[in-house]
Amino acid sequence: TQNILVGYTSGGGSESPGESIRKKSSCFSNIKIFLISECALMLAQGTVGAYLVSVLTTLERRFNLQSADVGVIASSFEIGNLALILFVSYFGAKAHRPRLIGCGGIVMALGALLSALPEFLTKQYEYQPGQTWRTEVGRNGCANSTRNGGQYIEEMCSNKANTNMMYLLLIGAQMLLGIGATPVQPLGVSYIDDHVKRKDSSLYIGIVFSTLVFGPACGFLLGSLCTKFYVDFVFIDTSKLDITSDDPRWIGAWWGGFLLCGALLFFSSLFMFGFPQTLSDREKDRDGGGESEQAMLPSSSLPLDYNEMPKSSNGVGRNNHEPINGPTCFQQLRVIPKVTKHLLSNPVFTCITLAACMEIGVVAGFAAFLGKYLEQQFNLTTSSANQLLGMTAIPCACLGIFLGGLLVKKLNLSALGAIRMAMLVNLISTACYVSFLFLGCDTGPVAGVTVAYGNETLRVGEKPEVPCMSNCNCYTSSVSPVCGSNGVTYLSSCFAGCTTTNLTGCTCISSDSEKATAVPGKCPSPGCQEAFLTFLCVICACCMIGSMAQTPSVIILIRTVSPELKSYALGVLFLLLRLLGKLQYC
Repeated sequence: TQNILVGYTSGGGSESPGESIRKKSSCFSNIKIFLISECALMLAQGTVGAYLVSVLTTLERRFNLQSADVGVIASSFEIGNLALILFVSYFGAKAHRPRLIGCGGIVMALGALLSALPEFLTKQYEYQPGQTWRTEVGRNGCANSTRNGGQYIEEMCSNKANTNMMYLLLIGAQMLLGIGATPVQPLGVSYIDDHVKRKDSSLYIGIVFSTLVFGPACGFLLGSLCTKFYVDFVFIDTSKLDITSDDPRWIGAWWGGFLLCGALLFFSSLFMFGFPQTLSDREKDRDGGGESEQAMLPSSSLPLDYNEMPKSSNGVGRNNHEPINGPTCFQQLRVIPKVTKHLLSNPVFTCITLAACMEIGVVAGFAAFLGKYLEQQFNLTTSSANQLLGMTAIPCACLGIFLGGLLVKKLNLSALGAIRMAMLVNLISTACYVSFLFLGCDTGPVAGVTVAYGNETLRVGEKPEVPCMSNCNCYTSSVSPVCGSNGVTYLSSCFAGCTTTNLTGCTCISSDSEKATAVPGKCPSPGCQEAFLTFLCVICACCMIGSMAQTPSVIILIRTVSPELKSYALGVLFLLLRLLGKLQYC
């Protein structure tokens, strides 16, 4: 590690004495200030990502988008990020990292502001007073399919060109967000690790990732807040509206959160431009604890082409007074595959990366369907499920990441000790996941599924031939359960034979009109509340214990690669996490 200090000794830099004094006296020479700035930027990044997810259904209704279109918009962030993350993490390590992070934040701010732009380029949202939202008509209630859709089709066609433009604008905005996010994590983490003591690195990195994980909680909370305001509340008098936020025709102010996130991203990025390329007062203690990590490095040396490149700012310094005859951009691009091969030939790096991909695959699938699972298994509403997840699972995950970093610091764990800790917590969290197989509520009586529906069993996509719903146009592909007064759950009010929107006159429930009523949701199961509380406690423990492995894994990864490849190694990790981890869950 002796060559790491080259360029930081006296005479190794090009700064004048006056510049050095100003740097030392500036608050930007403090790594703790950089930590705060990095956390603010990562908090904003996590917030805007989760906020998009929280308003996807609103965007779908506002611009008449299909579910596939919404999926493309949500995936555009990943496309922009994956396209550039390797190049940014490789070349960024040789550049001014704080400024590059700041530029990324500015690009993300621009993407967030562009995400809100469609609302101001299209006409105001209009709804028909006294009518229900058209996509709900005839879907859940008992009604014939003879309604005239000509007017609706004409309106859709007239707005098609405008919708396509808004759709493309949203895709471009999300790609900008993904591109801007590329330098924030790999370059920020490597910069922090370069300028703190080795024993403190785990605590700092744990704080950074805890902040990133806390961002989605803020995003969902912000989405819940913004959608309570009418979409055009700045242009019209909302007191004259005859609908509320509970009405299916209501469109919330989805654009407000993007403006707030854009402002937060912009101002938090400005601080990054004040930090130097390397801090003059380096706190890094590279003499302690380096033996065990260096023993885990692969025996093969770096590619010869890479050794001829100008050294990066995060590991090996160079004399800036010497003339630079650097290689061309094409020559540097040719080195990237060789450096990637060198990293993947490191068995420790490869195993840690694969383990992280498997873990993120489980977490991604778990998080994607957990809300739906809570709705179906414990009869919760969508808003209640999201609120419970935001108040329990996400804070527990943040606490686990922080505790993981704190334990590595307090126990002064070596790389081998960190590996053992990661293995232990992953085994415990796996046992917690297995326990979910034994937690839940009984299905209860469901008409046509667990109890007889006349003489028929429901089949997907087919209309049952039952006298009480002979005049109804309902299919099993539409599921919006209601609980009948007879204690039986029906797949929708249509299957209960309800002829009115207030769920009365449900002929399949009872022939007596006074008893033929239903309420939204599944019928409650006995003992379900106690099972839900147990489930909530287990999921909190699972999130906290499982996330404790994240910080030790990152510490192991950056300790077992060459110092000059630290940023690039993190870039490869995040690339594979997005590719392999998400692919498993898909």
